[in-house]
Amino acid sequence: MKTNVQKITFTALMTALICVLAPISIPLPDPMPAITLGTFAVYITAYIIGPWYSCASVLIYILLGIIGLPIFSKSQAGLQVVVGPTGGYMIGYFFIALCTGLMVKRFEKKIYLHIIGMVVGMLACHIIGTIWLGVSMHLSTGAAIAAGFTPFMLGEAIKITASAAICYPVRKQLIRMMPSVVTAKS
Repeated sequence: MKTNVQKITFTALMTALICVLAPISIPLPDPMPAITLGTFAVYITAYIIGPWYSCASVLIYILLGIIGLPIFSKSQAGLQVVVGPTGGYMIGYFFIALCTGLMVKRFEKKIYLHIIGMVVGMLACHIIGTIWLGVSMHLSTGAAIAAGFTPFMLGEAIKITASAAICYPVRKQLIRMMPSVVTAKS
């Protein structure tokens, strides 16, 4: 029973982390999405609580934004944001959560594989987001890539590096303190 309460608590805390970091953004000219800390928050979430609970955190985050909390990029809220031109990136958060969480869980002590999981998840997120952006804004493939993919790769590399540097030692400590929560089937 205690383990379930701890897992729910960690899921809520990681949802709160996403809600706090995702609205922090650097606006870019249209049609480009803003640079946000949303993916950074999802990397951390997946690293700490694993694939399934991090997907739950992403889902709760999206639902909270849909019902009106201003937690999306640029402090936006509502269903129109999720189905709008940048909504594909939020859907892509699930891929970051899954890829990162699975690699961290499967290869606990191999940080380079954790980074590979984050890169694969990030690429899936940005590919989905770029396709969604291009279709919804009626952009050519080249214009969609130029607006929704290329400008974000350096920032994503920095966020991935920072996430690994922060989370690897934090996860090791959490495993020592609460092994049934962090390493359990999550």
